[in-house]
Amino acid sequence: MHEVATTAFAGRVWTFGDDINTDLVIPGYTVTQPIAEQATHTFEANRPGWVDEVRPGDVIVAGRNFGVGGGRAIGSVFRIHGLAGIVATSFNGLGLRNCVNAGLPVLPCPGIDEVFTEGDVAEVDWELGTVRNATTGAELQGRPLPAAIRDIVLQGGVEAILRREGFLGERNPLLPY
Repeated sequence: MHEVATTAFAGRVWTFGDDINTDLVIPGYTVTQPIAEQATHTFEANRPGWVDEVRPGDVIVAGRNFGVGGGRAIGSVFRIHGLAGIVATSFNGLGLRNCVNAGLPVLPCPGIDEVFTEGDVAEVDWELGTVRNATTGAELQGRPLPAAIRDIVLQGGVEAILRREGFLGERNPLLPY
């Protein structure tokens, strides 16, 4: 997994609604499989074929309570797909922490789901909290995460920090986490 090189990103938008549950991101029957295998099933229940269409640099724009549910490794799965980040009206605390822990930029931004349609291009500065729809010109102000949390993301996430500090060994690609 790569480190985030900048606090700004732009990419093609994938839209999702409210209450996107971690079960929709990673189906339950895959949780004992290696994380790379879990990623091949991302959103298969509600967006069949999404894994074949998503591209590195794409952005998820969602409604309220994104990432509600269990503690599945949604951030790691999204990183495998190369997502640039997620902007949502609001995040469930567990989903937000999971993305931060994996080093994936997230930005709460009330009203974001009203100014983007799928395929638009989002320009996001998640340090300043600004979001611009490059397709329509619409702009919004989000709520940037605290600097200490953004720093975790910029360093590649909690796991990457712990590995660099010698607290964790190398990741076993056969394990589901």
